[in-house]
Amino acid sequence: MTATVDLSSPLAFSVAQMRAPVSEGYTRPLAWRLRQLERLEALLEREADAVLEALAADLGKPALEASFELVAIRQELRLSRRRLRRWMAPRRLPLDLPLRPGQAFQQAEPLGCALIIGPWNYPFQLCLHPLVSALAAGNTVVLKPSEHAPRTAELIAAAIGRSFPPDVVQVVCGDGSVAARLLEEQFDHIFFTGGGRVGRLVMAAAARHLTPVTLELGGKSPAVVLADADLAVTARRLAWGRSLNAGQTCIAPDHVLVQPAVRDPLVAAIAAELERFYGSDPLHSPDLGAIVNQAQFERLHGLLEGARQRGQILHGGRCDPARRRIEPTLVAVESGNDPLMQEEIFGPLLPMQTVPDLAAACREIRSRPKPLALYLFSNDRQAQRQVLQQTSSGGVCFNDVVMQAGSSQLPFGGVGESGMGSYHGEAGFLTFSHCRSVLRRPFWLDVPLRYPPYAGKLPLVRRLLG
Repeated sequence: MTATVDLSSPLAFSVAQMRAPVSEGYTRPLAWRLRQLERLEALLEREADAVLEALAADLGKPALEASFELVAIRQELRLSRRRLRRWMAPRRLPLDLPLRPGQAFQQAEPLGCALIIGPWNYPFQLCLHPLVSALAAGNTVVLKPSEHAPRTAELIAAAIGRSFPPDVVQVVCGDGSVAARLLEEQFDHIFFTGGGRVGRLVMAAAARHLTPVTLELGGKSPAVVLADADLAVTARRLAWGRSLNAGQTCIAPDHVLVQPAVRDPLVAAIAAELERFYGSDPLHSPDLGAIVNQAQFERLHGLLEGARQRGQILHGGRCDPARRRIEPTLVAVESGNDPLMQEEIFGPLLPMQTVPDLAAACREIRSRPKPLALYLFSNDRQAQRQVLQQTSSGGVCFNDVVMQAGSSQLPFGGVGESGMGSYHGEAGFLTFSHCRSVLRRPFWLDVPLRYPPYAGKLPLVRRLLG
């Protein structure tokens, strides 16, 4: 296929050219879809070491943390290849009596050409993870990796270029102006992972073409700790979840709501776990990542210095501006009016706020936009039911953090300001599909009741159809 160059577009192949094989049915067979997933799997094997190097360069990620990005995509690939035939099969539906004889079913079909815009915090995984779903559903894809993780973006562009024909998957690199030009194109679906401000711009741009969107955003994900929690395990999991990727994880615990009786013991236990993780000088630990760029570092440093001046630092607080590192830090806050409680922190600072009981914690959670994740540490099943009944969030995890995103079969997504739509497993396949409703009827029975003339038929219709 020969591309027509459009100087106003950043695309080498136009959206219309990429949509054509989908519209003509070439991408619908199971064999085509499995072949694309095999190409992606081979890419992961070939580029694994380069991915770890790129993530270390962009975010200072330790190799083990960086490998989580590869693991998540491999899990999605394995599940998709194993279940794809079942997901593609027509789903039979019951038929109302007036429509019998006949058959009703839904058939998942590809949407066309999808745009996936990835973030900088997990720049490899969150570009290629939704790509698995899009290809499994039979779409062609344009990928826009984040310019704030340049080494990873360059790697994705080169690796995809070696692995896929450009009319199946093409990568477009560049800054926000390039993303804005892409959003002027008429895609069949837009999948965006990032912050709420840009998410609003994406949704507004999509509205011009009535393009459906999936928005994976974020928010202030709370962790509630009740007095009956196992404090040792709770502290270990909170310390890990907040410091993973230097706190730059959309589902990291953003702040802790803790009952007064266990607040001080919890602070001491988290501090002990952080020292066990990163030693007495975390800024020189090989296991602590870096803040992605200077702008983000200065934002977090400003929050930290404000807390220091107000005497709120409970543990940590040191910084290394030259290497953009911030020590995991615990901060005391008294209410939701604190500067640290105004927006998602997205860094290794963990505010600790006391609440008298679970009811107060739920009121505090409801006073804010619905978060992407909500965590409760308690073995009380009634408390768990109360959280489910009195709050709303993209997902909930009891007695752990972050791990809910590691399930390839548990749908992942937000609600309200934390996003819309979901993916992982069959949910991702359906996100990039249209479930087409089909009714099939035979010629051999054609009841005259529905046809004019209608005289005298109304009483019978009422008796038969209500």
